[in-house]
Amino acid sequence: MSIVPEDADLQMQWTRWLNRRNSAARDHLIVHYSPLVKFVAGRVGAGLPSSVDSGDLISSGVFGLMDAIERFDTGHGVKFETFAVPRIRGAIYDGLRQLDWVPRSVRSRARSVEKSFSELEHKLGRGPTDEELAEHLRITPADLAKWLSAIASTTIGPLDRAIAAGAEPSAPDNAMSGSPTAVVENRELSHVMRVEIKKLPEREKLVLSLYYDEGLTLSEIGEVLGVTESRVSQIHTKSVLHLRARLGAAGLT
Repeated sequence: MSIVPEDADLQMQWTRWLNRRNSAARDHLIVHYSPLVKFVAGRVGAGLPSSVDSGDLISSGVFGLMDAIERFDTGHGVKFETFAVPRIRGAIYDGLRQLDWVPRSVRSRARSVEKSFSELEHKLGRGPTDEELAEHLRITPADLAKWLSAIASTTIGPLDRAIAAGAEPSAPDNAMSGSPTAVVENRELSHVMRVEIKKLPEREKLVLSLYYDEGLTLSEIGEVLGVTESRVSQIHTKSVLHLRARLGAAGLT
C-alpha cells in the first residue's frame, strides 16, 4: 500500500474543494489548518485579561478560518495562510466585541480620557500632553499611566475595531450588519479616520503607522523609539483614545 505525501494529499483536498465544493474536503481543510487558529488566538489572547476564555477565542477564530476557506482563490497568487490569518484574527476580534469582556470601570475611564481630549483640544487648540491630561482628570501622571495600561487591552486589533471597542456593545445582529447603510457608514468612518490621523501629534501618528501599516510589534516599536514596550502600549492606547475623541466630535463613534 502506497502512502500519499501530506502535501500531495492536501493539494488533492484543495482541488476537491475548489472544483467540486466537496464538504468532506472542506472538513479536512478545517482540521488541517486548525493549528493556525490556535496560533492566532494565542497571539491575541496574550494581551487580554485572564478572564477571557481562550476557548472562546478559538471558537470565533474557526469561523474566520471557515470564511477564509470559502473565499480563497488560488488565482490571487498568495499562500492560504497569508490569506487566512487576517480573517481569523478579525473573527476573533468580532467575537470579543460580542462577548463584552471589557470591565465597566475600564470603559468608564476610557470615556473620561476621551472627554478630556475633546475638552482640552477645544481649549488649547492642540493635543494635550500627558501632564495636561492628568491634571484635567484630577489624577497624577502615574495614575494616568496606570489607566492607559488598563485600557490598553481594549485597543487591540485593526484600528477600526480598536476604535469600536470602547463603545457599548451592540446586539449581535447589528454588530455583524452588512446593510448598505452600514457599508456607507464604514466608508465614511475610514475616510475621516485617515484625515484625523494626520492631525495627531507626531509620536502618536508614528506609533499608529508602525503598528498598523508596518506591522511592527509593540516591542519592536519600542526599539525604534528607544522606550519600553509598556510605554509604547500607553502611547498606542492614548493615540486610539485621541482618535476616538476626534471621531466622536465628528459624530462617527
